[in-house]
Amino acid sequence: MTRHLRHRRLVGLVWSALVLIGATTSASRAEVPSAAPGEILVKLRSGDSLAALLVRYRLVVVERLGARPLFRLKTVGPGKLSDRVAELALDPEVQLAELNRRHQIPEAKKNNVWAIGTRDDYVQQWAQEAIRLDPAQQLATGSGVRVAVIDTGVDPAHPALAGHLLPGYDFVDGDTDPSEVGAELSPGFGHGTHVAGIVALTAPQAGIMPLRVLDADGAGTAWALAAAMLYAVDPDRNPATDDGAQVINLSLGTRQRTKLLDTIALLASCSVPDPADPAQDLSDAGYNDDRDRCRRRPGAVVVAAAGNDGSARVREYPAAESAYGLLAVAASGADKRLADFSNRGGWIHLAAPGDGITSSVPNGLYGTWSGTSMATPFVAGTVALLRGEHPAMDAVDAARCVERQTRWLRGTDLRQLDALKVLRAASSSAGCR
Repeated sequence: MTRHLRHRRLVGLVWSALVLIGATTSASRAEVPSAAPGEILVKLRSGDSLAALLVRYRLVVVERLGARPLFRLKTVGPGKLSDRVAELALDPEVQLAELNRRHQIPEAKKNNVWAIGTRDDYVQQWAQEAIRLDPAQQLATGSGVRVAVIDTGVDPAHPALAGHLLPGYDFVDGDTDPSEVGAELSPGFGHGTHVAGIVALTAPQAGIMPLRVLDADGAGTAWALAAAMLYAVDPDRNPATDDGAQVINLSLGTRQRTKLLDTIALLASCSVPDPADPAQDLSDAGYNDDRDRCRRRPGAVVVAAAGNDGSARVREYPAAESAYGLLAVAASGADKRLADFSNRGGWIHLAAPGDGITSSVPNGLYGTWSGTSMATPFVAGTVALLRGEHPAMDAVDAARCVERQTRWLRGTDLRQLDALKVLRAASSSAGCR
């Protein structure tokens, strides 16, 4: 055995021990604040009204999303944050005002850790057969498609991701290095690398754009998520340049709805806005670049995890936003049933393999993890296969095709992803009906 192999074996043994320890310690670390202290997210009718608003409600600007009238503000002086939000919501110039909610990976919230796996487990596992991935990849590979993985970052040196990674960004540290940061005992560490590995497994020639919005505890803010989604569809802020993602993977969520993300999902997917909904009012000139981008190219399909509460009542956002071009994904098991831990309900569009899924984890290793976070990238990867073959298909039609071309699951009305059926239907004369 070479020194390198001995080192890898030792790292694997140590990692296994740390994961076992983490199973008893990560629960307390998974507790995060429900919102960023003192911060309010607002959408204005027009950016011109900002200056007067800041004085009137004692606020300062922390950040703005490009030229759009979308702002992250911070309170100044005494007073309850909830009162300030309520006052803003009544102002005729304010179309939405809300707390900067915290998001988290479902696996951290439910104390779900991963165990050591192998490359062989990764290359060939029950999930491929369940969604008929091998024959689907005879028809499509995802070539030319970019998938944004908005998560905890990635291990850029992992061999499973070699040749897949595109330039990304770290919205936690504010730099161009979206590498995973943290320690082995942190409940979120390895999550983004695991998710990215599933995308690479499903769409072997798609590019992966890693965008880090979650810290080592698997937690981040709604504002960071919004910024990352808009970055994903137009990284260089030039709508004439075709450099954006056609698919966005969100293996994260919160139980509180964030209205700002309704606006962001609309902008990302290039869906037609509802004029009666203030969150969808895009009349301000600050949205001109978004309109230009959407005239040139179809928008991105957003794929989001439905959550691990094992509940028919709990809703996980942004999966439950009900936005056009968005797919909410539950998790299934090898027994062709919905996984016990997976959320369920009529708001979920489809299920995909999520129980006992092996994929890449940091330090060149492989781990087996369970969760709707693992199911989501199988769907995102399948969307990449579809869009690689049908690049002109818009986001709403692509999402509808994947949702409708599914297979049965036992004991539920929810149906499971079928990659082969999606590609065959899209190429047939009847299309995805």
